[in-house]
Amino acid sequence: MNRADRDLLLGLLELPTAGPLETDGPVRLWQAMHSYALAANGIGFETVRLTTATTTAALRPDVPLPVREAVARGPEFLAAQPSLVLRLGPAKPAVMFNVHLDTVAGAEPVRYTDGRFHGRGAIDAKGPAVALLAGVRHALLAEPALGRDVGVLVQAVSGEEGGALGTIGTRPLVEDGFFGRLNVFCEPTGLRWLSRCTAAMTASVRVAGQDAIDDQPHVGHNATVLLGFLAQHLGAALTGQVPDGQVCVAGLHTGRLHNRVYGTGELLLNLSYGSAGSAQRLTTLLESGLREGLAEFRARFADSPVYRRTAVEAESVTRLNWLKRGLPALDCRDSWGEALLDQVVPRWPEHEPGFTCDAIWLAGVPGTCTVVLGPGSLAANNAHAEGEFADERELDRFAEVVCEILIRFARNGVA
Repeated sequence: MNRADRDLLLGLLELPTAGPLETDGPVRLWQAMHSYALAANGIGFETVRLTTATTTAALRPDVPLPVREAVARGPEFLAAQPSLVLRLGPAKPAVMFNVHLDTVAGAEPVRYTDGRFHGRGAIDAKGPAVALLAGVRHALLAEPALGRDVGVLVQAVSGEEGGALGTIGTRPLVEDGFFGRLNVFCEPTGLRWLSRCTAAMTASVRVAGQDAIDDQPHVGHNATVLLGFLAQHLGAALTGQVPDGQVCVAGLHTGRLHNRVYGTGELLLNLSYGSAGSAQRLTTLLESGLREGLAEFRARFADSPVYRRTAVEAESVTRLNWLKRGLPALDCRDSWGEALLDQVVPRWPEHEPGFTCDAIWLAGVPGTCTVVLGPGSLAANNAHAEGEFADERELDRFAEVVCEILIRFARNGVA
C-alpha cells in the first residue's frame, strides 16, 4: 500500500457508513462508493454499475423481515444503500472480489499511528477493500494478460451488515451475472481460505396476552415467566442438534417496570446452519420444542393461583413467527479452485466452524469456485466492537495474496 492507499482508507474510515438497520444517523455510502470507484478508475477499472436494489428485489419473501418492513416504510431506506460493480478487462474468464463498505454502528476515532489504522471498518471491511486495489495494481504490473485476456470484477456492496445478509446488495449483483470463475469474499479469515459459510434463521416467539397490576398478578398473562420458561426449554432442546450450526437464544423482552405484570413480550432465537438438511432439522425441532414447552408449562403451572391463567391459555396467546428464513448456505467443492488457492494460502481448518457472510449467494452457481478470504480476525481486530483496527502489514500481506491469486489465475489457465 502506498500513500494514496493510506489516504483513501483514512477517508473511507471518516465516512459514517453504518446502514439504516444499524443507525438513525447519517449514512454516507454514496460518497464512500464514489471515492472507491474513483480510486479504482485510476488503475484501469471501469464503473459498470452504481445503483440501489429495486423494491421488488427487496420485498421477496425470503428477504429478512426487518428489511422488508424498512422498505415498506418508504424509499429512503434503499436509496441510502447503493452497490458498485467495477470491471477491468473481459467479463469472462474473471476473478471476482466482493467487499462491503457498510459497517456496523458505533463511531470509532479515526487515526493512523505506528503502522496501524484505527476506525470503524478498518478490518471489516474498508481496510481489505483498499488493500484489494493495491493488490490488483501490482498484479497488472507483473502480468500483461490481466485486463487483456483475463478480467477482474469487484463488487463493493452495501447491505452486508445489520441483518440484511446481502439480499439488497450482493444477491442482485450475482443474479445479474456479476461473478467470476473464482469468487473471493473479503472477510477476516486470518488469510486462510474458507469455502463453506453458514446461513441463519431468526425466529420470534411472541406472547400477546393481557397485562395486570402487581396487586393482582393472577388476572393477566405473565409473559415474562412464560417466555423465560420457553427460553430455557428451547435452549436445551435445540443446542447441539446439528453438526454445522449454532443455536443462539438471544433477546427476551417484556418490560422494564417492577410494579406490573407484562402480558406481551418476545423471545428471539438465531439458528445458523451449514446445509438445507440442518436448516430443516432445526425448524422441525423448534416447532416441536415450542409445542412441548407450552405443554410442560401448562402442566407445571396449571394449579398455581398466580400463573394459572397464563398456563391454561399459553397456547392461545403464543405464536411463532420467522423474521428470517430460507437463505442458502455455501459448501463449495471445486478441485480446480482449491488447487490454485492451496498454492497461495492455507485452508481454513476443517474442525473450525465457518461463519455467515454474503458468499452464500454463490451457493449452487455452476462452474464457480467461491471462497472467503481476508486479513485479520473478527475477534482479534475488534471488528463490531470498540477499538477496531487493522495493521498495515496485514493489509499489505493481503494485497500480496490478491496479486498472487490473479497472476496464477492468468498464467495457469481456467478450468
